[in-house]
Amino acid sequence: MTTTPPDAVVIRTESLTKVYPGGVLAVDSLDLEVRAGEIFGLLGPNGAGKSTTAGMLTTRILPTSGRAVVGGVDVVEHPAAAKQHIGVVPQTNTLDRALTVGENLYFHGRFFGFTGRDARCESDRLLERFRLAERADAPVTALSGGMAQRLMVARAVMHRPAILFLDEPTAGLDPQSRIALWEILGELHDDGQTILLTTHHMEEADQLCHRLAIIDHGRVLALDTPERLKASVGADTIVTVTPAIPDDGPSPELGAFAADLAARVPGATAAEVVDGAVVLGIGGAQGVVPAVVGAAEASGVALSDLRVAEPTLETVFIQLTGKDLRE
Repeated sequence: MTTTPPDAVVIRTESLTKVYPGGVLAVDSLDLEVRAGEIFGLLGPNGAGKSTTAGMLTTRILPTSGRAVVGGVDVVEHPAAAKQHIGVVPQTNTLDRALTVGENLYFHGRFFGFTGRDARCESDRLLERFRLAERADAPVTALSGGMAQRLMVARAVMHRPAILFLDEPTAGLDPQSRIALWEILGELHDDGQTILLTTHHMEEADQLCHRLAIIDHGRVLALDTPERLKASVGADTIVTVTPAIPDDGPSPELGAFAADLAARVPGATAAEVVDGAVVLGIGGAQGVVPAVVGAAEASGVALSDLRVAEPTLETVFIQLTGKDLRE
């Protein structure tokens, strides 16, 4: 792995923009800095511009305008040099199906200039570390989704890049495989690996990232640590209130209901209408449920569901955009 001074800026973008044919603005004047040794996340819904951003930073997508410097190299002016500093795990499985598990690593090492002996030694080491040694001679088609993803991460770090990029690394994985991959990424970080990942899973961003940028429609809406982002909500408790749909008569008007709850519930700090429910932010936690139920009764609204939770990154996204992160 390339040695970089702690806290040095290893990724910098200046007004980075991508407009696809037809005038589709995917990334809009992105200014970003990522420091050495951190796990940095791009969090947002599908179509937010996360993968396009990662594609530009890894030389796969040519920016329309702006600048991106990765590992001290301008990715547009010197793409071949930039690739020496990066490892990439894309969303799709790009393993060579004509090769065995071990051969996928061996030939990757040879491509990056390893001698045959060094490529073999490093392949064996990585197979052990990524818990794939028993599958070394198996075809990659025999791997589970989680194993295939671990192999792609092993291949991406084989040449010891300064920065590892992962695009939606756990999409489609079962919970056990997801946690296993999180553990491996944590181990890589403990070794000093800088990691940039894109994700739409708030739990993944909260669990892994030291800092993250919340992105929607190609723009950064907020950037900070997960803890500070959640604190920015200004509430200790989040209550999601879903009105019942009456068998006869009109459905409750959610905007008016949200205003009623905000006015009637002690400590209410905000109320947003999201996906057929009212999301209510409240300072404090004691007595929240009876207070909300009482306020709903006073408003003449019956409830079908009521959920209480602490603020999450999804809460932050809802406050910033007025919509659910999954939309």
